Amino acid sequence: MQVIHQPAVADMFYPADPDRLRDWMKHHVKAAPETGRKPRMLILPHAGYRFSGAIAAQGYSLLQKGDFKRVIVLCPAHRVYLQGIAVPEHWDGEATPFGTIPLDKPAIASLLSLPGVIAATEAHRQEHAIEVQLPFLQYQLGDFSLIPLVVGDCPAETVSHAIEQIMTDDTLIIVSSDLSHYLSKDIAELQDDYTIRQILQFSETLTGDQACGCYALNGALHWAHQQQLDIKLLAKCNSGDTSHDKERVVGYAAFALY
Repeated sequence: MQVIHQPAVADMFYPADPDRLRDWMKHHVKAAPETGRKPRMLILPHAGYRFSGAIAAQGYSLLQKGDFKRVIVLCPAHRVYLQGIAVPEHWDGEATPFGTIPLDKPAIASLLSLPGVIAATEAHRQEHAIEVQLPFLQYQLGDFSLIPLVVGDCPAETVSHAIEQIMTDDTLIIVSSDLSHYLSKDIAELQDDYTIRQILQFSETLTGDQACGCYALNGALHWAHQQQLDIKLLAKCNSGDTSHDKERVVGYAAFALY
């Protein structure tokens, strides 16, 4: 019998009703531009859709159905302390209001041969940073298989090696990370602008004060720089732009890498 991981934050971070969720996507995710160019990697925020969904949607608007058959999603460990990279054990798929996404279990098994990669289902069980990306991916890509990676404290090279181990031409990388946390709006904007400049320069020294997904970001940027990818800032904002609280905001930005 298949074991399917059920959503942990549906109806908190995004609509649990599939019709409401689809209506939200129709309103925010636009048709992909006819450029003939598709991104290899997207760096996107993972807060509730009312806060950062419109920013994430600008990245997903670059995708079209059938562009990719597999997706790697890398995110920080919000719920447990983690050293290295955690993959889920014994799960066959991830459920969302749009249906079930199968995991690429052979790819996950191959990752476990690498130093720094462990089977740690508990790191995934309540992790929202992967979950909030999945409805976007289903809406835009249609069918695909998933490789979910929760990235804890580890060197950039460890993450880069993991990506290289499983990367193929039909695989998209999503790096799920917010920027600064709980600064005043004015200070957050200054700090996030500095962090954005570092990301655009492929920095591998981002810290947790700059981005909650710093370890995933550092490793993914290391890999992208080795591949000589181009990077583009798509959009930025913070929660102070979409809520009344201007004293403790969270920063968001979306990037595409080609």
